[in-house]
Amino acid sequence: MSAVAVTAPAPLRPTRTVLVGVAAATLGAACLAATGAGPAGLLAGCVAAVLVWLAALDLEYRLLPNRIVLPATLAVLAVQFALAPDRSVEIVAATFGAGAFFLVFAVARPGALGMGDVKLAALLGAALGTGVVPALAIGCGAIALATGVLAARHGRRALRMTIPFGPFLAFGALVVLLAGPH
Repeated sequence: MSAVAVTAPAPLRPTRTVLVGVAAATLGAACLAATGAGPAGLLAGCVAAVLVWLAALDLEYRLLPNRIVLPATLAVLAVQFALAPDRSVEIVAATFGAGAFFLVFAVARPGALGMGDVKLAALLGAALGTGVVPALAIGCGAIALATGVLAARHGRRALRMTIPFGPFLAFGALVVLLAGPH
């Protein structure tokens, strides 16, 4: 029996690590300010910072690592349950609903959407609750726009090109987080 070696992606290059760190801190602080000082604002800031790192990793490696997405989802769920137990049903429904919605597309068209995107959608549901709907709509709209630009620029060759979806999902979530409490 042969074993398949799975290696973790190399870390981002030092220059990119600094830039991504600055962007994560800046957007995290902006989300904290938009949501308000307090536990909910701190959660929004932390989620924003994680989304920036995930977007950078997806751009660089086309990978949304389970070792980041899954613990982040569990941590966000735990904090959400502690902060707003009255919203528990909404948060669970948004988490599983967003994940299941993307899972349908991942199963229907293998290769078009990765399981990392499915798990990222679940993370967004945990973080945003019902706000996940506009976040996903914004992310899908942004990737549709990018796809249109690629098609206009490259014609039929664009059909063979791929775009990482994670940064667009993160963008949609950041727009919703920066809009403040929902």
